[in-house]
Amino acid sequence: MKKKPVLSWVFYDFGNSAFATTMMAAVLPIFYYDVAASGLEESLATSYWGYSQSIAVLIVAILSPILGAISDYSAAKKKFLMFFAFMGVIASVLMAFVGEGDYLLASILMIVGTIGFSGGNVFYDAFLPEVADKKSIDKVSAWGFAFGYIGGGLLLAVNLLMIMKPGLFGFPNTLVATQAAFVTVGVWWLVFSIPLFKNIVEEKKVQPKRDRSYMSIGFQRVGSTFKEIKQYKQLLLFLIAFWLFNDGISTIIKMATIYGREIGIDSNDLIAALLITQFVGIPCTFFFGWLAGKITPKKTLSITLIIYMMIVTLGYFMTSSLHFYLLALCVGFVQGGAQSLSRSIFGRMVPDDRHAEFYGFYGISSKFAAIFGPFVFGIVGQLTGSSRYGIFSLIIFFIVGFILLQKVNVTKGEEEARQQTNEEDVIDIHTT
Repeated sequence: MKKKPVLSWVFYDFGNSAFATTMMAAVLPIFYYDVAASGLEESLATSYWGYSQSIAVLIVAILSPILGAISDYSAAKKKFLMFFAFMGVIASVLMAFVGEGDYLLASILMIVGTIGFSGGNVFYDAFLPEVADKKSIDKVSAWGFAFGYIGGGLLLAVNLLMIMKPGLFGFPNTLVATQAAFVTVGVWWLVFSIPLFKNIVEEKKVQPKRDRSYMSIGFQRVGSTFKEIKQYKQLLLFLIAFWLFNDGISTIIKMATIYGREIGIDSNDLIAALLITQFVGIPCTFFFGWLAGKITPKKTLSITLIIYMMIVTLGYFMTSSLHFYLLALCVGFVQGGAQSLSRSIFGRMVPDDRHAEFYGFYGISSKFAAIFGPFVFGIVGQLTGSSRYGIFSLIIFFIVGFILLQKVNVTKGEEEARQQTNEEDVIDIHTT
């Protein structure tokens, strides 16, 4: 393992995670509600943010299989990574020019930035096997996540200080400080991308011959993988459960701050609470990993979903900053555990020789599923005139997901995977 390429690779995560924390989760949702959507009805502003999130996820979901095909069939991963990174950087910086009532411009820039963030990650992930050998790949991947938590959290802490104390940074007011925070996201992302752009040399491999468009290849892969997964009944049942409860989880991440702002919680408290969530999540993820070893991963995941049901129920009744801080702690407690356990349970039921294919489908399909949560949140809030009903509507994702999860037999799923692998091995022997 060469340290320079590895550090260059993880620093990209250190940089682009600022977009996930400041733009997607913490500062931008509040700015959208207070400034960009000023003049709109309160619930309508929150609904428009939810619709924007759904549109962004839909575009990313459609692009993902195409970009995956490009990654495999072209020798230009770095060029595509740079293209999407610059897209996200520019969208972040341009957000500084959004003023009162410019909710349409803010939505467009958020969508473009999300495409840059997610599109870049497709090619960023594809570099992992090139910077790390088989022995160190799990460790290097974990470093990437850890650096992402740290980098996103550090800049969010700076942005919070800028917004709370604009005079310390020479800004005349909170509005200008917030707009400057968006610029810092773009600069942070760009600066920490430079090591990867400079130090990682893309491997020159013989590329597979391509006789169709990237779009055709990408979606043909998704279709064929879905047909394959249907042979694994327990895996498919778990996947459906995952689509539901993970949509609820991702919607909470995207909608929490703008919902909190609508019910009157101070913006500084909202950002500070999410900063706490960011750092609480790290040790709690390890805790749930330990607990899974004691009581099984499925039971542990079920506990996290019960806590999420409590979170959305309490979110309906939330009225104060203290309530939001408590709920943020609860989210930080279970968020990383729920997502990491979902990935590991899925991996237990995947055939040994199909990890890349099935995990690719796992990621792409979950992006399509994540369209519905923000949309349901938005439409319920718009129809009822209150986003309290929007946040409470998410409980259905957790309840149905929880029920389906209880029907999953992980041991049987592991056996199905082994049997399929053995059958394929027998076929290979006979054909050779």
